[in-house]
Amino acid sequence: MITGMKALTVTIPDDDLFERLQGAARTWGSDVELIQWDMQAPLPSELAAQVDVVVIGHYWNGKFDWGLLKDLPNLKMVQLPSAGYEHALPHLPPGVVLCNGRGVHSAETAELAVGLILAMQRGIAAARDNQHLGQWVFTHYQSLADRRVLVVGAGSVGTAVVSRLKPFEVTITLVSRNEDLLPDGTIVHPVSQLPNLALDAEIMVIAVPLNEETYHLIDDKILSALPDDALVVNVSRGDVIDQQALLQHLVAGRLRAALDVTSPEPLPADNPLWTAPNVLITPHQGGNTDAGYPRFATLVESQINNILTSEVLENVVRD
Repeated sequence: MITGMKALTVTIPDDDLFERLQGAARTWGSDVELIQWDMQAPLPSELAAQVDVVVIGHYWNGKFDWGLLKDLPNLKMVQLPSAGYEHALPHLPPGVVLCNGRGVHSAETAELAVGLILAMQRGIAAARDNQHLGQWVFTHYQSLADRRVLVVGAGSVGTAVVSRLKPFEVTITLVSRNEDLLPDGTIVHPVSQLPNLALDAEIMVIAVPLNEETYHLIDDKILSALPDDALVVNVSRGDVIDQQALLQHLVAGRLRAALDVTSPEPLPADNPLWTAPNVLITPHQGGNTDAGYPRFATLVESQINNILTSEVLENVVRD
């Protein structure tokens, strides 16, 4: 909660978000000043001194100079568009509240997760390769129906994946940090049970944030526990998986993978993951659709309203 403010100065990173907020801006009137700033060059010192809130742009719209945040002496809050926030923490000045974009890209990312599963299970990725070769390859593939799917992560992305997988007639096991029971009756297993749960998983979808607890959470022990030919789908962060261990399983022909995230990013051209067998790689496209823009605008508008009315902020990940 941010209180005790007479007027609010908020930096907006791009034209699209600025335009989407104009209707709300007319309601806010003189209580809020919106300033376009893409964090790629310093603000004039007088203006920098007025900034209370910085809204970060989508990562595909440019590289941000995080060091510029230290030049904002009255900065109180930073709002991210992404659910992931580990990249921002090292650059956040002391005492500044950080809010992530939880929920903004959940539907998009879950769509891609399901798409990656289908591309691998039904041979769509292989068919595209064969098309380029002019080859008609009639091959027997696995269905998605009747598969046992282990979803690691019960946050907004993980639960969105679960809801989209249910109509495919799969058996779903959901894992998170702690044991829980969701409102719809879904049982959430604690992460301590992951090694045993992996033994029965034909498909494993990873949708957790990257932090000290989840770095290399999916290590060689977990990968080795998976049945032969299991599919590993990662839509979280590359470092959640021990990528070298995964590569060894791929090269050995024991596992398959569909990865929207890698370590590092972009993946260097000479990285052996590119040419490993049984892997499909997309370039961190999970949240990169047109659905994210209006959803992020809705979140930013809601956060500004929360500040103006002294309500609790949404999605606080560091205060």
